[in-house]
Amino acid sequence: MKRILVIDDDEIVNDMIVQLLTEAGYEAEGALDGSRGLKLLDAKPFDLIVTDIVMPEKEGLETILAIRKQSKTVPIIAISGGGKTGPENYLHMAQRFGADYIFQKPFEKDSFLGAIRECLS
Repeated sequence: MKRILVIDDDEIVNDMIVQLLTEAGYEAEGALDGSRGLKLLDAKPFDLIVTDIVMPEKEGLETILAIRKQSKTVPIIAISGGGKTGPENYLHMAQRFGADYIFQKPFEKDSFLGAIRECLS
């Protein structure tokens, strides 16, 4: 079973994504900030990472850079719902830093799951 790490500081959003992925047949685990997510990634392997961008502790762009230092190949999906300059700017930067897919929150479930499938194939 493919393992997915979900990093999002909004506990409700984090739980919803973990539940969506679990119902789709994946093993999903959540972390509420980038620092916790990176600790989980150090402790065990994941096949894909979904990360929010605007978070406390270690925000998403820093998290993507740290993941890319560890692995050039693990797929990353960046998600964002806002920030001071709007989600488009953050998501554009996330792609430049190594995210394979980007989604603005709220995202369409089928498109998101399609990107997950494509990343894991």
